[in-house]
Amino acid sequence: MTAERSPPYLAAIDLESYEGVEQIQDSKELAYTGGLVTTVTTSNLDKAFALLKDAVARFPVYLVVFGLETQQDVVDLLDAGAAKVFVRSQQAAELKGVKALDLSRVVYCPTASVGEDTQAVDGTPYGLLLQNVGSVENVSNILKELGKDRPPVYVSKQHITEQEAVELARQDAVPIIPASQLSIAPEASSESVRVASLLLAQVKSDRPDGLFTTLVTDERGVALGLVYSNEESVAESLRSGRGVYHSRKRGLWRKGDTSGDWQELVRVDADCDQDTLCFVVRQQGHGFCHLQTATCFGQYRGLSRLQKTLQGRKRSAPEGSYTARLFNDSKMLNAKIMEEASELTEAQSKEDIAFEAADVLYFTLTKAVAAGVSLEDIERNLDAKSVKVKRRKGDAKRPYAEKFGVTTNGTSSTTKEEIKEAESRPKSKDDPAGLDKEGKIRMNRLVTSQSTPEEVQEALKRPSQRSSEKIMGIVNPIIKDIRERGDTALLEYTHKFEKATSLTTPVLKAPFPDELMQLPPETIEAIDISYENIRKFHAAQKESKPLEVETMPGVVCSRFVRPIENVGLYVPGGTAVLPSTALMLGVPAQVAGCKRIVLASPPRADGKLTPEVVYAAHKVGAESIVLAGGAQAVAAMAYGTDNVTKVDKILGPGNQFVTAAKMIVSNDTSANVSIDMPAGPSEVLVIADKTANPAFVASDLLSQAEHGVDSQVVCIAVALNESEVQAIEDELHKQAMALPRVDMVRGAISHSVTLVVKDIQEAMALSNQYAPEHLILQVQDPLAVREMVQNAGSVFCGAWTPESVGDYSAGVNHSLPTYGYAKQYSGVNLASYVKHITSSNLTSEGLRNVGKAVMQLAKVEELEAHRRAVEIRLEFLDKQAASASSPSVIFVSAVFNASKEGIYQSGNVTEELKVRRPDLARHISTAPTYKQKGDRIPHPTTGTNTFLAYLNVFSRESREHVLDIATQKLLLGDEFGRKFVYIQSS
Repeated sequence: MTAERSPPYLAAIDLESYEGVEQIQDSKELAYTGGLVTTVTTSNLDKAFALLKDAVARFPVYLVVFGLETQQDVVDLLDAGAAKVFVRSQQAAELKGVKALDLSRVVYCPTASVGEDTQAVDGTPYGLLLQNVGSVENVSNILKELGKDRPPVYVSKQHITEQEAVELARQDAVPIIPASQLSIAPEASSESVRVASLLLAQVKSDRPDGLFTTLVTDERGVALGLVYSNEESVAESLRSGRGVYHSRKRGLWRKGDTSGDWQELVRVDADCDQDTLCFVVRQQGHGFCHLQTATCFGQYRGLSRLQKTLQGRKRSAPEGSYTARLFNDSKMLNAKIMEEASELTEAQSKEDIAFEAADVLYFTLTKAVAAGVSLEDIERNLDAKSVKVKRRKGDAKRPYAEKFGVTTNGTSSTTKEEIKEAESRPKSKDDPAGLDKEGKIRMNRLVTSQSTPEEVQEALKRPSQRSSEKIMGIVNPIIKDIRERGDTALLEYTHKFEKATSLTTPVLKAPFPDELMQLPPETIEAIDISYENIRKFHAAQKESKPLEVETMPGVVCSRFVRPIENVGLYVPGGTAVLPSTALMLGVPAQVAGCKRIVLASPPRADGKLTPEVVYAAHKVGAESIVLAGGAQAVAAMAYGTDNVTKVDKILGPGNQFVTAAKMIVSNDTSANVSIDMPAGPSEVLVIADKTANPAFVASDLLSQAEHGVDSQVVCIAVALNESEVQAIEDELHKQAMALPRVDMVRGAISHSVTLVVKDIQEAMALSNQYAPEHLILQVQDPLAVREMVQNAGSVFCGAWTPESVGDYSAGVNHSLPTYGYAKQYSGVNLASYVKHITSSNLTSEGLRNVGKAVMQLAKVEELEAHRRAVEIRLEFLDKQAASASSPSVIFVSAVFNASKEGIYQSGNVTEELKVRRPDLARHISTAPTYKQKGDRIPHPTTGTNTFLAYLNVFSRESREHVLDIATQKLLLGDEFGRKFVYIQSS
């Protein structure tokens, strides 16, 4: 017999079509016995987590995970409550290294021949999955070979019949049956399999009458009574969803039909000897017993009795009931819980501990019942915790730890604590990730000439990220909470996630206290040098003057720069201290002239920021630092709080939660905030030819791999032979083993790759397709190769330019697009902090020149108001010209000496001249020799020298001055001159 009790069958469902809990709640074929099984892939991983959340409290869920790419996804599913996972051999080997994992939750599915199946699980706690077997007889032979003391065996067969399924169950194998094939009908069709037959296939009666002894319990396992069942009553119970038994007097017994004290069926199981059934029910009415007691063995006791009493008090409490008072006064109830918990901690004797623990349980259960939470809910939660694979350290929170003299991480201000913000999980020494068969840290290797394009693309796939739907489901409520509760919510999240429970304000405002910036002189010098180099490079990006272009006569277009007034800069905590990010984000903001610079960075557990970050914030002129990380920090800057300044743009890298929050707020019009770019885990691509130093190449790869296990590093080896590639791999292992973050490195190396290519053209084609965050060219002529770069965040040229200099002090910015976004985005630069505003300035001549085109396009687009805005102005100009053409005497002034009034009045040409003859007016205004009345200047059309006689041509002065026709024509031109009555000189 198997060492553990397995379900009588597994119902297979299609995860792709899973829509929600109702889908399984409403199916009686799935509800009362057996378990669920489904296949999980990377594309439906989010649905798998949803299924576990919905179903794990009702029945065991088994998952086929052959299609998952990472061990972590499998571990996460087990941690979320999956009963078991069906894996291939490589996955099974990887799961051996997971410390807290009970390996009996792993079921091995061989791909070898049937004869080798038993060897795969021999001497292991693994279960065995036999997939798509040809016949039940073959399975019988394997079961006999495995013997009685074997792990469970699960069997799937195409077009399985009820007879075959029952036969497998009788041999203690677990048949896998499509859920659509299961039936609770009394009679089976040729294609269906009856659930009752599967349930009873393993059960045998030890009674002469063939009845099955049946123990009825509540959801907590408290025995309610002993009855009997047969195949008919079991089938009817499953069909009706209630407790139906067999009475030796009355036959089929629907218990409670007369009294109303019936049972809602929860689950049916068999005992370990397979001779007794257990019906788990939810009792309705007074109780199970005909004497109207809760059980046939008397009333409930202990917690069950307390719960029943509290539930009764909630429905109808006697006048003056203390419990009713607690239900109605939540503040008092919370105070009593804290009081009794405190007294329990002070209790010493067995009697006192029992007394105080009882009080704690009473008040705790009162709070639970008030919220509609039952003991069964609490126990299911405990059961779920019992199958957790990932373990929390479980340190006490600071106020309680200090009260009892407990030392926790982060208590000492001299301890350099890592803020666990990112998803990076170091690999344990037992985890084989990133190691080859010899135990060396080694990247995967692929020779492109021996691989298909699909295999190359698969090798370059970045590490899978958590499903966006799952991330959004976490981030959206946080953003909503910050919007609604502001600083209060922000502080709570900092207390929760950063463990900085001593913080009383979420913001540190400038000027920052000197004691928060105490650093060694060498660190200050390093920051100062980096600051100055970054400042120089970004200051050089400033535009010296506005751009101005006359696109056609009288049409001047210009563009000028203005800084974004308020910027929010996110500086991650995660697994490393990052003052360099504060500089990379803050210095360009300062150079651009942003009025308000707000930093956000998660504090340490002692509530303080690292002094390096505070000093960097001081250098860049930040007005404040938000003491928070994650989505909550992004939300606070996007919407503003009482203490956090609302910003216009948010910049900076972060984990998936930070990136998701940035995307959400940038798409919310009420936030009115923009972001720099999407971001993902850090990455580098190194192109190395025969001139590259293997030690340099390895060091560049490792400098990115140490960021976190979700980072990726790629080496493209250009025409390197086996020994040359091996030299790089040997250096990688040697240098990695000397790093303090070697476990981080191994995680990144496990999904990193070396591609061996034939030439630099192929290398650059792959690089441009990958679009790396950092591209390092360790080749013979890096500047020539740089001309081939199409997509990259930042390029590092030659042997003496490690990526590290760009990360810190060279001057270029290290906030760069990742995850392939270098195809569309630039890294952070001065332009990230400014707006370009355009301006148009037209004269009347300009409007005449461009107006016709504008009106025609507006007409095409059927935007009449646009067209009319131009037409009205042109009509106005035409009316002015028409009024000037009517016969009238225009008094003109011919100025032939400096003593007469000229066309130059108070330094300006007359307005009428501007309207009538803009060409003359512009010529007069701009003529460099037009300083004195009577000066000779070239005529704008003929170029001949003319006396300065323009001013009063259209001034309508009262006194007459005579100008001969020839001079008028010279000054005004024939076309314009013919419109006037000329006054001949006497």
